[in-house]
Amino acid sequence: MTLSPIEEIKNRLDIVQVIGDYLKLQKTGANFRALCPFHSEKTPSFFVSPARQIWRCFGACGEGGDIFKFIMKIEGVEFGDALKILAQKAGVKLKPRDPVFNTARQRLYQILELACRFYEIQLKSSKLGNRAKDYLMKRGLTEESISQWRLGFAPAAWQGLFDFLRSKGYQAEEIMKSGLVILSEKETAGSSHYYDRFRQRIMFPIFDLNSQVVGFGGRIFEISDAENNQKENLEPKYVNTPTTLLYDKSRILYGLDKAKLAIKKKDSCVIVEGYLDAILSFQAGTSNVVASSGTALTSFHLDILSRYTQNLFLAFDMDLAGDTATRRGIELAQEKGFNLRIVSLPQGKDPAELILTSPKLWQKSLEEGRDVIEFYFENVFKNFSAKKVFAPQEKVKIAKELLPILKRIPNRIIQDHWLQELAQRLQTKVEVLEEELQKIKKDEKRVETAAEIKNQAPPKSRKVLLQEAILTMLFKNQNFVKLIKEPQLRFFEVPYKKFLEIFLTGDSLKKGEKEGFSENIKSFSESEKDLLDYLILKAEVEETDFHETDFKKSLTELKKEVIKEELAQFNQELKEAEKKEDKQKIDLILAKINDLIKELKE
Repeated sequence: MTLSPIEEIKNRLDIVQVIGDYLKLQKTGANFRALCPFHSEKTPSFFVSPARQIWRCFGACGEGGDIFKFIMKIEGVEFGDALKILAQKAGVKLKPRDPVFNTARQRLYQILELACRFYEIQLKSSKLGNRAKDYLMKRGLTEESISQWRLGFAPAAWQGLFDFLRSKGYQAEEIMKSGLVILSEKETAGSSHYYDRFRQRIMFPIFDLNSQVVGFGGRIFEISDAENNQKENLEPKYVNTPTTLLYDKSRILYGLDKAKLAIKKKDSCVIVEGYLDAILSFQAGTSNVVASSGTALTSFHLDILSRYTQNLFLAFDMDLAGDTATRRGIELAQEKGFNLRIVSLPQGKDPAELILTSPKLWQKSLEEGRDVIEFYFENVFKNFSAKKVFAPQEKVKIAKELLPILKRIPNRIIQDHWLQELAQRLQTKVEVLEEELQKIKKDEKRVETAAEIKNQAPPKSRKVLLQEAILTMLFKNQNFVKLIKEPQLRFFEVPYKKFLEIFLTGDSLKKGEKEGFSENIKSFSESEKDLLDYLILKAEVEETDFHETDFKKSLTELKKEVIKEELAQFNQELKEAEKKEDKQKIDLILAKINDLIKELKE
């Protein structure tokens, strides 16, 4: 029997390994857990089950599913794209499909991959490309690094890449959507004119977590006017792909596809600013490095990094204290509970220059990285020279600078440590600083929290929660089934009732094995199977030891909840019958209400 591509992929791939490429998983019993990547949390509520090859968040978002659902969610792609990503991981060859049926995303991936190969060839074969390659090697890059990071060169021609991609059958409009070409404002003879966005530049392809090209950064490559017959202005120094369906600089960290395993292994990430900083750092042995590509850290960047580590080393050659955007990125990282250390670089040096001149000094700088709060303390106090005694107004000024920074520290123990440090330096009481700290208003909620709210699952009703609790306890201890009486089944909704009926028949139901539901599992709908998976996994990760009293109490509470709902419904019907003066119906409803009240009191 020939397996379908989906079945073959599931047979070849282990869900723990797939999700482990994205998240830092910790083993807990038979399962694994991690911080959920789909909503903000400090206590892990995301679990992966190797036995059933599923994942589930038991926190705010309530998401769950198989490896395909995870890739679709984490990568933000449709099923077809998730299938392609997982097929590549599994080494499964998908049957060629008519290009017409390719998704827009797949077409863009193909265009960008072809562009990357085009630029690579230009670096190796063209005269200017060879000079650009010589420049890169003078900057310290090896042949191996140039090949590994797939660096290339964009020729000076206005439509070199555009014409190449058109010859491969791609339409002008979709090439433009990739960010590789620009539509000229001037139109000739009623036709649109497209030209290459990147010309005469060293090209740095930008990859997603699956090492697929999603964009480019193009660095200016200086040549003389004699060689540049077009004499065009090539400023600015860097040109980057604009936001596209695949690329958003606020969500992409350069080099993370290559660094993610090292980040998890070392439990720390070094963040640099530029492409060359990242490549040379990687080349020098610091493989847990990513580049922010000249942008400040965003909430999305930090959410991605939190899957791998909570320890960040910032090695920027910019004014960390003075640059507003950079400082806001640091504040976001503090609010999210990251441990931040600042890597001090020699004056006027960026990481790439330091690595080129002294790799040992680069390693030493990393080892001597200072806590971010310590960095801020030094930065503020240096403005007051070597004073040991401060005037009252100076104390106020220093406190005004540092207290807002301390306010953002989520951990009270760490916050108290730095409050005591500040009190000691200012020769004042901690209580006084704490009073001033209380006066500082917390920053308004970030715009990004709207996405977090969107990811929260709607709250479950008390009735649903009680039914889940009862089934969870039953999966943990099947002896509780003797406490359920046949009449009590009426309090359960259809899916939960079906599970209980199978329990009551005495069929074998081994925890963790759906096959224990004998042949009944085959008649379940997909949603019922998903619910069954959810309840079994919930029972496995639940650490509470339940007793008979807990089970009986939950049954009683469910009974009350259902009867109260029924009473409310009958009371509404009673009002309508009284309006119509339907005595027969009124008597019938009152009898039912009395029966329910008696049942509630039992």
